[in-house]
Amino acid sequence: MPDTPKHGNSSTAFNGNNRIASGALQEVALKAKLVLDHDRTAQILIFDDVSSELIEVDFRGTPAQVVKRLEKTAVALDPEARRPGRPKLGVVAREVTLLPRHWDWLATQPGGASVALRKLVEYASKASRTRDIVRRAQESAYRFVSAMAGNAPMFEEAIRALFAGDQERFHSMIKAWPSDVRDHAKKLAAAAFATQ
Repeated sequence: MPDTPKHGNSSTAFNGNNRIASGALQEVALKAKLVLDHDRTAQILIFDDVSSELIEVDFRGTPAQVVKRLEKTAVALDPEARRPGRPKLGVVAREVTLLPRHWDWLATQPGGASVALRKLVEYASKASRTRDIVRRAQESAYRFVSAMAGNAPMFEEAIRALFAGDQERFHSMIKAWPSDVRDHAKKLAAAAFATQ
């Protein structure tokens, strides 16, 4: 069963229905900038390869200026750079809100509340791993096809097949879509079907 990759620096850029590039965000952004510099009417969309969320890139200026802005944004958005806790140990402090009876129970557990919560989270994450992989793949594929093929023929049928876990029908419904969009949608949805 394939695992869903963690959020990273990988992205894919499209100009309309045509894929420009995939890979590290800086490289993809520079290739997209080349397209935009040659065609000011280009319709560039860059998607995160894990979540399919749109990535905004400021293409003004030179390639070096574009990269510099991307680096500044990455540092500003890095959650590890701003979190309290013990980052060298991988421990991150965040607020948890529980009812008094939950705190009472946690206080009686060996190792205290933190150890008990970590054990509970580990257990729950293992128990729901397959379901979480499917959900994330479905959400990512849905986000991408909504942006790129929301008006395409058989869109609604394809979405129903995606959430029903029907790979054969999903592939059949997107067969007539532009090849780059279709292929990327299949790639994003693969984990949703692999675990069925």
